[in-house]
Parts: sequence; structure tokens; C-alpha cells
Amino acid sequence: MSFESKIEKFAELTVKTGLNIQKGQLLLINASVEHVPHVRKLVEAAYKAGAGEVIVNWGDPICGKMTMVNADEEALKRHPQWEFDKARDYQKRGCAAINILSSDPKLMEDVDSDRIGRIEKAHAEAMKGNEDIKNYTAKNEGQWVIISFPNPRWAKMVFPDCNEEEAMKKMWDDIFYMCRITDDNDPIAEWKKHTDKIIEHKKVLTEYQFKELRCKNSLGTDIVVGLVENHAWAGGAMTTTKGVPFIPNLPTEEVFCMPHNKKTNGKVFASKPLCISGKLVKDFWFEFKDGVVVDFGASENYDSLKNFLNTDEGAKHLGEIALISYDSPISNLGRIFYNGLIDENASCHMAVGTSFPYNIKNGTELSEDELKARGSNISMVHLDFMFGTRDMSIIGIDQNDKEVEVFRNGNFVF
Repeated sequence: MSFESKIEKFAELTVKTGLNIQKGQLLLINASVEHVPHVRKLVEAAYKAGAGEVIVNWGDPICGKMTMVNADEEALKRHPQWEFDKARDYQKRGCAAINILSSDPKLMEDVDSDRIGRIEKAHAEAMKGNEDIKNYTAKNEGQWVIISFPNPRWAKMVFPDCNEEEAMKKMWDDIFYMCRITDDNDPIAEWKKHTDKIIEHKKVLTEYQFKELRCKNSLGTDIVVGLVENHAWAGGAMTTTKGVPFIPNLPTEEVFCMPHNKKTNGKVFASKPLCISGKLVKDFWFEFKDGVVVDFGASENYDSLKNFLNTDEGAKHLGEIALISYDSPISNLGRIFYNGLIDENASCHMAVGTSFPYNIKNGTELSEDELKARGSNISMVHLDFMFGTRDMSIIGIDQNDKEVEVFRNGNFVF
């Protein structure tokens, strides 16, 4: 099968299975100008599936860096009201969204971290009072899906021994593989089987209603993550508040839950590097006491990590814990992709920052104050980091203080 045919399969999978686009629905696509031909395939697939209108919001990472370096800082901190008004208009029309990630982990390597931090913090401050815009996806009021398209700079990082053309081919091959697209299969049918397995895991975990998870491995991770009461594990297929099923990440392997924002204690070490604000942060760790980060470190780009944690108070608390068997398709490729969407689906991970209301039973019907009272973390940011390893041990403690083995040697035991 030709590359062109696989791209068409990917586009159809994204629109029909990822988004489950509805007849006449507005679709927003956030994409880079580097991917014009592939984005056109998405637009074509969306209209074939019945979309009423497709709007593509184009960006360019290289121009974005030039602006970050050269523009007036006060101008970059502005967030005019018309931007919020436009987002609300789209949401009132019941929009769905495709967000295309295309990593460029070293793009901002030579840009002042403090400048980036000040600008990002100003944007977070501007969102205060406009939380309804964030909640559209946080509460699953509409469908959304995140996918990845490679670019030459990213591909060369993953495959440094290949020339640019070979690296791009290998990257596409890996993306097709992890999204279950082959020459002769029906990826939509494959994804139905896959999500059924994820649904079974989250059903079992939700029934246990663990008070806490105790995680240990040889990197030094030794942490107890308390979970909110009446939690609901999520993952794989989700459903909007209007009852429309969708899959928010392609690929996805995770089941995830909500930590209580005051009940995490111990130390966790990242098992993979992470790109923060265009800079690659390596060998980092967090120490938590009563739910808050009290110490942290990194061997490279410590300031990027520090600036992120200073975004707001919620950035210092956990908003998610996700479980993924070490023996899984992306993990078995044995590569670091320097991409949050892909790497997080190769490893158990946590996230500092905001939590998701749907991880509490009937949580999407609760106000922000009600969610806080239940232990939900509220923040303008959300950052996933990987901590899973081949020797990860996870013990769940149920409501009767009984210990239940969840992970042994990096994998689910059930």
C-alpha cells in the first residue's frame, strides 16, 4: 500500500473514530504549515464524513520562535478579548477539534527561559475569568482528538543516524504502527478491539475504589498517590456531555484517574526526558509532601521546569495518574520520541496541573468550588511526565486497607 493510501486511512480514522464527527458539525483543525498536504486529507475526510464546516488554524513554529525572540514582550503578553469571543462562538456552535502535535524539542533551546516563563504566565493569568473556554474540552462538552505528524527536525532527533528523508519515513512508519494502520487492515475495526480492552481495565480499577496507589521502581521512585473518593478511571473511548463517543488521543494505551490534590507523598523520578516550552528537560524528579511539590531537580533545563511550576499554585500539584503496561506497542519500539502524546502512551505517567472533572463520578456537573472540595486540582496548565519502568511495582490500597497488586515488573497483573 502506498504512503498516500495510509495517510488517507489515518485521516479517516481520526475523523470517524477519534472525533466521531457528527452530521453538520463544525470542525476546527490546529496545524502547522509544514503539513499542508496531510491536513488537506483531514479536511477531505471530514467533509466526506458529514462535517458542516471545517476551519483550519495555521501556525508556523519557526515564525513563532522569531516572534518569541524579537517581539516586544508586553505585546506578547496581551490576550485580546476578541480571541476569547471567537473561541466562545465556536463552542456555542458545538465545535469538534483536531490538534496536530509536531514536536520540535530543541526549538527554543537558545531562548531565554525567564522570558518564555513570563509570557506563558501572563497568558495563564489572562485565562482567569475565561475558564469556560478551557472547560469545553476539560468537561468533554465537545469531541476532541490529538494526533501527531512528524517534521524533519523531530525525525532526526529520533533517528540521528539517518538522513532526513530516511528519518521521516521511519517516523511515519512508527506513527502508522502505533495507530494500528497497516497495508491491509481496517484500523477502525482494530481500534474497536483495542478500546474494548482499555474499557475493561478502567472498569476493574473503578470497582476497586482504591484510596491510594503505592509506586516503586529502581530509579528511586517511592511515592504514595492518594485518589479522590468516588473516582472514575477513564481512558480509551470517552463520551461527550451530549452522549457522543470519541477517542481523544491517537495513539492511546492509558487508563487514568484523579489524585487528591493534598494526598500525594514521596519522590518520583521521570523515566524519559520531556519538552517544556520548547526546551528538553532531562533527568528530572519531584518530591511531594501533602500533595504539593516541595523540591525538584533536573540535569538539563532546570529553569524551564521551575518556570512551569511557578505558573500558578495548581502547577505544583498532581492532576492525573495514568497506568500503561511496559509491554505495549509504543514501549516495545524501544525509542524516545520526545513527544508528550507518544511517550506518555509508552509509560505510566503522572501530570502536574489541572485534573479532569470526568475522573469523579458526575464530576462534569459540579462547580469548580465543588470539585476543589472533593480534592480536584485546578490549574491553567497540565503537563504529563513519564515515570514507568520495566520493574515498576504498584500496589493499590482499598477502602478496607487491603493491599491489591496492580503492577508487577512494569505490567498489569489483571
